[in-house]
Amino acid sequence: MPDLDFVVVGGLAVLAGAIVQSSVGLGVGLVATPVITLLFPSLMPGAVLVAAAVLPLATLAREMRHADLRGLRWAFGGRLVGTLLGAWVVAVVPADAFGALIGAVVLAALAAGAWTGTVPRTPATLTTAGLVAGATGTASGISGPPIALLYQRESGPRVRATLAVFFTVGAVLSLAALAAAGQLPREQVLAGLALIPFVLAGFVAAGPLRRYLDAGRTRIAVSLVVGASALSLIVRSVM
Repeated sequence: MPDLDFVVVGGLAVLAGAIVQSSVGLGVGLVATPVITLLFPSLMPGAVLVAAAVLPLATLAREMRHADLRGLRWAFGGRLVGTLLGAWVVAVVPADAFGALIGAVVLAALAAGAWTGTVPRTPATLTTAGLVAGATGTASGISGPPIALLYQRESGPRVRATLAVFFTVGAVLSLAALAAAGQLPREQVLAGLALIPFVLAGFVAAGPLRRYLDAGRTRIAVSLVVGASALSLIVRSVM
């Protein structure tokens, strides 16, 4: 069983991420990955992937009708190729470089979220976003930003439902690829299962707070925390 320190610290990180994701469509990977990778690197990326696979199912139970399934067909094609690339990265990249890579991915995700431009949704952009998401999601547990960037102008329910479908299928692909590559040890799976109650608690907590969070009051604070965590991870990896 995972240590109590991991359950408490990792659980709180996942709880915060689940509240954000239940409101804006993504957040578990962005918030939890830097914290868990910094403090419990041996449990990544499997722990976050297992825990994050549950939340999209809860979202889909409420908002499935809003999902853009047609657009996701192209994204899933790219995701499949990117997933294989991500599994290779986990297998061959040294731990220090891997940590720096995750920190860079988080900072890039924050920069993308701060950009207000509109990227057209075409087969090419959807496929590219899926490829990048597959690689980063399998290697680090962070896969939402590329797809979210393409849907950032849509309504909240459409963004959440579309990302939930993408996360559900993507998590299965990533976990299967890691298992096939021998990079999904039992300890990571058990750690992820231990975080599931925190994920569900975050989903429930986001219900009455949805309107408050959608107004942007939490996004700045979360971005600062995630950015600080990513920078700390990069510094530690370099040193």
